[in-house]
Amino acid sequence: MLLAIDVGNTNVVFAVIDGGDIRTRWRIATDARRTADEYAVWLNQLLQLEGIDRRAVTDVIIATVVPRATHNLQVLSEKYFGTTALIAGQPPVGWRFEIDVKEPSSLGADRAVNITAAHALHAGDLIVVDFGTATKFEVIDFNGAYKGGVIAPGINLSLDALVTAAAKLPRIAIEAPTDTSVIGRDTVSQMHIGIYWGYIGMIEGLVARLKAEVGRPVKVIATGGLAVLFEKHTDVFDAIEPDLTIQGLAMMWERAHMQG
Repeated sequence: MLLAIDVGNTNVVFAVIDGGDIRTRWRIATDARRTADEYAVWLNQLLQLEGIDRRAVTDVIIATVVPRATHNLQVLSEKYFGTTALIAGQPPVGWRFEIDVKEPSSLGADRAVNITAAHALHAGDLIVVDFGTATKFEVIDFNGAYKGGVIAPGINLSLDALVTAAAKLPRIAIEAPTDTSVIGRDTVSQMHIGIYWGYIGMIEGLVARLKAEVGRPVKVIATGGLAVLFEKHTDVFDAIEPDLTIQGLAMMWERAHMQG
């Protein structure tokens, strides 16, 4: 079995992949100080709950946008799974697509893995919208080349900034509205409308502008934990791929494994 680890700025996702299928996945808050031993205790308990023998995990691959977290995850792989982890973006799992931007080295590992998976799963020109700490829009041409994109504050980040800066505004949960009215009758409903429908407006507006600039038919793929939340009230997405990053890591491991 393969353990795929996606280290984001907010959460680390661990997924066990068996024969190409995602058997299970878990999420823990990102903390670069967390030691390999701490990860091991947490993971071992979850593996046991799923009926998975830790010794059945023979390979590990990591994608990270938090460099300080990498070392402890490498130690986890070697000490508790008996294998050297592959790091996405480093040989033998480098990027296999053209990065047609001014600073190719600045492309984050999560974005690169998403590009790899999206092109493998969907033909033609693509826009990938990834809902994470930041909301990222990736433009990929029909050959799989990365042409650039957009980075916007994530919806949770936007809400945190609003509540922090305005002392009288309450902290609210992000959820899909029960109706389509955009006239709020109280403070909480007005906040829900501003955050949710404001975000829908940003997504639809940016996708429309990106499509116009590409100038060819484009398929829009959404990923990330909040993708399904927005799917309910917009038709801008052609497909939802909630596990795009994990799928990309599995693809990259398989390529490296076949070479090796």
